[in-house]
Amino acid sequence: ASMMAKCAPRHGKYMACCMMYRGDVVPKDVNASIVTIKSKRTIQFVDWCPTAFKVGINNQPPTVVPGGDVAKVQRSVCMMSNTTAIAGVLARMDHKFDLM
Repeated sequence: ASMMAKCAPRHGKYMACCMMYRGDVVPKDVNASIVTIKSKRTIQFVDWCPTAFKVGINNQPPTVVPGGDVAKVQRSVCMMSNTTAIAGVLARMDHKFDLM
């Protein structure tokens, strides 16, 4: 079974962030963007995970499916992250269950 949940990541802290780049991407630019994100402090990370980022770079551009809806691009990024904001969703579900 799967579950979709609505939560606001700004109400929690990130535990980990994995960024997977494809295409014309230079590691120097990736590192510079991560340094910028960490220095602005608009995104909060938990204290016990000092690195917080895992990065993968694949030099091949994203593949385009003929007749598909996705346009051809030179580079792309996919981010997966884990945040503590989901605790609010679980607390609301727990409260509703307790009311039953």
